[in-house]
Amino acid sequence: MRRRRHGRDKEAPELDITAFLNLMVVLVPFLLVSAVFSRVTILELNMPSGAGGGAPDDPTVTVEVVVREQALEISDGEKVIARFPNLNVTEEGEPVQSEVAVEESAEQNAELAVLPTAEVYDLKKLTEFLLQVKASYPEKTDSILLMEADIAYEHLVGVMDTVRGAEVRVEGSDPNDPSAVEKVILFPDISIGDAP
Repeated sequence: MRRRRHGRDKEAPELDITAFLNLMVVLVPFLLVSAVFSRVTILELNMPSGAGGGAPDDPTVTVEVVVREQALEISDGEKVIARFPNLNVTEEGEPVQSEVAVEESAEQNAELAVLPTAEVYDLKKLTEFLLQVKASYPEKTDSILLMEADIAYEHLVGVMDTVRGAEVRVEGSDPNDPSAVEKVILFPDISIGDAP
């Protein structure tokens, strides 16, 4: 009988969580400090529907930028109205190889490096032409970007950024004044597709 009472009087042992709490006090601030806070930017793109390329803002005009390996072409949907050749391709279609490029290509034999878009395509002329189109059709915001299959992703993004907007220096301003540059929105509503 005494044994039974002794067993009942004995309380269950308490769980000691001090070590766990110490671990949490150290771990939570460490995780918060080492967490990577990133901002995700999403650019909404439209896929052209059918042969017409979707429903344009102004049915009388279409702005189509075609990114080809040999050139950038601007089309009105029916015919090419401007063509800017690739800066690294000769008129015969052969790649331009400078002495520095030959040495670098020998060093980077196994690794394919993608040149910056501004070194491959004449983005300055593209911007100038798109500014003229925008001046003629100021209400137009949609455009179509078509590319060939072997175009590098970096070049697609570079051309897309150029089509979306440009930085223009205010006329008569000091060339060294950074505040004299204003951002002009060109054609931000971009539809993408494969080049014909």
